[in-house]
Amino acid sequence: MSTAQSPENQAVALIAGPTASGKSDLAVRLAQRIEASGRPSAVVNADSQQVYADLEILSARPGKHEMGGIEHRLFGTWDGAQPCSAADWAGQAKQEIADLHARGGVPVLCGGTGLYIRTLLDGISPVPPIDPDIRAQVRALPVEALRKCLIGEDPASAARLNERDIQRMSRALEVVRSTGQSLGWWQERKAGGIAEDISLHPLVLIPDRDWLYERCDRRFDWMLEAGAIEEVATLARRGLDPTLPVMRAIGVPEILAYLEDELDLASVAEAGKTATRQYAKRQFTWFRNQPPRDWPRADKKTIAEYDFFVSLFQ
Repeated sequence: MSTAQSPENQAVALIAGPTASGKSDLAVRLAQRIEASGRPSAVVNADSQQVYADLEILSARPGKHEMGGIEHRLFGTWDGAQPCSAADWAGQAKQEIADLHARGGVPVLCGGTGLYIRTLLDGISPVPPIDPDIRAQVRALPVEALRKCLIGEDPASAARLNERDIQRMSRALEVVRSTGQSLGWWQERKAGGIAEDISLHPLVLIPDRDWLYERCDRRFDWMLEAGAIEEVATLARRGLDPTLPVMRAIGVPEILAYLEDELDLASVAEAGKTATRQYAKRQFTWFRNQPPRDWPRADKKTIAEYDFFVSLFQ
């Protein structure tokens, strides 16, 4: 992901990192400071769960009192019945960024979904539509057969992907079978990213892992007390396809099991906390290794926004 510089009126701040690491609070403080300097600002969501209107509580979407008088965009924008892909989000994020730039403002991107951020900055691969018959054949394969086929037809993807990552392995196999080229070949031809057109001011938050896990546990308890069960019950009444992202969001399957008398509340809490910590662990790995090495990393629990974004105010 390039961070090539361009005129400062095209500045974009980015605060990224694992769930529950304090990104939202820092983003609001930074946007407040930007507005105090005389420029408009807004916090633009880059979290794949906070985009859904149905998940206000379970996604820990910021409430009005947490927004600090700052405009927030792309929070709760998608209905759960409509999946929000990385390309969908990036297209909308580009529009929000362009709107703020047109007014001389500075967008503050905030979130922990690495694929969203990468798609916005680097663009998307121009993979042609997948043949429906090939997709059906691939998705019907048992896991062992899927893995064996991928090793034979796209060994590079097989080496890169975890053998339990059925979704990504299926995607790689259907791409090579449908297009005749590997997913890696297509990914080298990405287009539409904005990295070369903006002045990016990134910060990756990577706090102490034990501290973060404790926050994750505490937050899930708060969610249950704040109405997460009622939120999922409302979602369940919609009768949505269980494979939709909104139905697979952390906490939703666990609470659905409780509503169907398959788990007691204590088991829901433990399962939800475990799933959250596992997700945070994967984010730790991604943000330690994927962003460019010159992106600043902060491991402090409390940081001053000015210390890391001083270049925005010079």
